[in-house]
Amino acid sequence: MHFCSPVFAQQFYVRGEVKDESGNVLQNVSILQHKTGYLFKSGSTGTFGIISSQQIDTFSFSMEGYRTEKLVVNADNYISVKMKLLSAAASKLRRDKLSSFTKDLEKQEQKSWFTGDETYASLLENHFVNAKKYPNTGMSLNVDRASYSNIRRFITLNSLVPPDAVRIEEMLNYFNLDYNEPSSNDLFSLKTNLTNCPWNPDNQLFYVNLSSRKLNLDTLPPSHLVFLIDVSGSMDMPNRLPLLQSAFRLLVNNLRQKDSVSIVVYGGVTGVMLNTTSGGEKAKILKVIDELTPGGTTPGESGIKLAYSVARNHFIENGNNRVILATDGDFNVGLKTEAELDEMISMQKESGIYLTCLGVGMGNYKDSKIQTLAKKGNGNFAYLDNYKEAEKVLLKEFTQTLYAVADNVYMDVVFNSEYVKEYRLVGFDNKVGALRDSLSAIEGGEIGSGHSMLAIFEITPTDANKSAVKDNFTPGKLGDIQLQYQQPGSEQVLKYSYVSEFDFTPFEELPKCYHFSAAVAMFGSLLRSSPFIKNVGWNEIITLAQSSSGTNDLLQKEFVALVQQAKTLYSKVKKKKSGNTQD
Repeated sequence: MHFCSPVFAQQFYVRGEVKDESGNVLQNVSILQHKTGYLFKSGSTGTFGIISSQQIDTFSFSMEGYRTEKLVVNADNYISVKMKLLSAAASKLRRDKLSSFTKDLEKQEQKSWFTGDETYASLLENHFVNAKKYPNTGMSLNVDRASYSNIRRFITLNSLVPPDAVRIEEMLNYFNLDYNEPSSNDLFSLKTNLTNCPWNPDNQLFYVNLSSRKLNLDTLPPSHLVFLIDVSGSMDMPNRLPLLQSAFRLLVNNLRQKDSVSIVVYGGVTGVMLNTTSGGEKAKILKVIDELTPGGTTPGESGIKLAYSVARNHFIENGNNRVILATDGDFNVGLKTEAELDEMISMQKESGIYLTCLGVGMGNYKDSKIQTLAKKGNGNFAYLDNYKEAEKVLLKEFTQTLYAVADNVYMDVVFNSEYVKEYRLVGFDNKVGALRDSLSAIEGGEIGSGHSMLAIFEITPTDANKSAVKDNFTPGKLGDIQLQYQQPGSEQVLKYSYVSEFDFTPFEELPKCYHFSAAVAMFGSLLRSSPFIKNVGWNEIITLAQSSSGTNDLLQKEFVALVQQAKTLYSKVKKKKSGNTQD
């Protein structure tokens, strides 16, 4: 493992012990040294000894089930750290993270969802849930869109899409459909629509649309961005490092004089290639980006630690502090597993530094590892399959990608069982491992400036619902929605409530963007071979997408072409399997 961070004289030795509130020693406590970003562990007797370059140093102590303790210590003194137990609810936040969660839904009932052959990373599609027994369900919201561009990459290369690469909520995020500017006093705008279901005429669709406030770039606080760029040997392909260099050039063009950039690389060498430089010195920044060359192994662990160390050393109070990790995710030196990455990045999250992950490449592209880093690192995740996508993410959607308006955003929906017999959330599927963990919990995500997201529920209506629709008599409410979030840099939990009235609109009367979103959801479901759209084929999706795509919307036109290409690809495979050579 190579380190090119500054080497200090090892002058001081910080010694101490870690115990719980009852005086019992705690071993394997994670100890983060803030100056270097290095992670240490307490020994079997709860003691530790850490070399430091300075007499006064800062450390964070964390352990599963305990509150993280941050201490400024003097090397002259023996340190005694007391760890306090978290409440049961708080300790669950340290466990596997769920994308969605239905309150009181028993694990025994969910067992029928499993088919038995999923791997730990496999996504398990959400099933229908009884609304009377379990009216409350929630989901973690974010601006991630990586799944769509990754799917596009597979189909463009005439390759079948791995089902676990399909995350429908990210596919919907990609198009930023039906943006509604929040009122001047609100951070969010919420609205809902109830309509008939295009893939199942007996059911209904319930749309929840959330839009976030657009920030004015001119008045945004200064940013310090650390570009953390993978320059290992695996990046030596046109669609990897050269694509990232083009992407970062686009990003640099958006920077202001008051913004600053540092560049850290990892590969054959791990080091700081550009010390903190004003965004006004574009030529200097671009010169470093253009001179990057690939080679060597992939010491992702040391690169991440060094990048966070640089970010902390140049931290801007009340500013936008962010590490932008660009990689194919092939960490083959140091920490490798998702669990190890999870632990390390969760420690760094406490520093108030955001993480944006940009994935590139094919073959050894590690989608799940980069997704883990983004979710645990207080950030977002995009996949760049070509230059146009880099332009979309880092130029056109610059503020959505790099400026958060809210953290830990979580949406709760409580259905009225008078009108809803059963419901299932489309997308927001959980990993099998997280569902099997009895202590797994849900954690909110990051929402960027000017973002619009759609959540879709498929609903089995009650008889009262059907009668109300038939008679055009719609009293009462369909459900209550509550957003829970924090403003960037604040610990205060804020809430935003919305009542969804029972108000049915026929599908054909909805705005075209809702037709298009249904086509996107059907496309994702078909790629996943979902049992819930058994009566839908490629032609139905193509027809719906063509009739609802905007005339001048190039992204939506591209989607239609992508579905057509997928139809050709999957039809050939089906014929090959059946041995049918006829047209």
